[in-house]
Amino acid sequence: MKKIITTTKAPAPIGPYNQAVLSGNTLYTSGQIALHPETGELVLDSIETETKQVMENMKAVLEAADMTFENVIKTSIFISDMNNFSEINAVYGLYFDEATAPARETVEVANLPKFVNVEISMIAIK
Repeated sequence: MKKIITTTKAPAPIGPYNQAVLSGNTLYTSGQIALHPETGELVLDSIETETKQVMENMKAVLEAADMTFENVIKTSIFISDMNNFSEINAVYGLYFDEATAPARETVEVANLPKFVNVEISMIAIK
């Protein structure tokens, strides 16, 4: 049985999907981009602030499922320019303990929703 996870502390979906779905003890999140949840505006001041907004959105989704970044077992990072990898990685790393960090892939793509520079999704387990 699946449970839909939603929070107003992360951007509302802009299509036929949910912020996250909990199936048993496994949480599957949709990708988050740097939309500010209160204003609906993109946070694109720098790749660092953009990545931080993505991670804060993800934090809100995890919290709505009574989880934290400690519960995350897998992340997928999609970026529009691999030259931004080190900056994205530095901000991303602030949210995880390196010794227990999740598995991850980082993939460069041609375009992302709203033409942002980074999108991140996660799988977490209670």
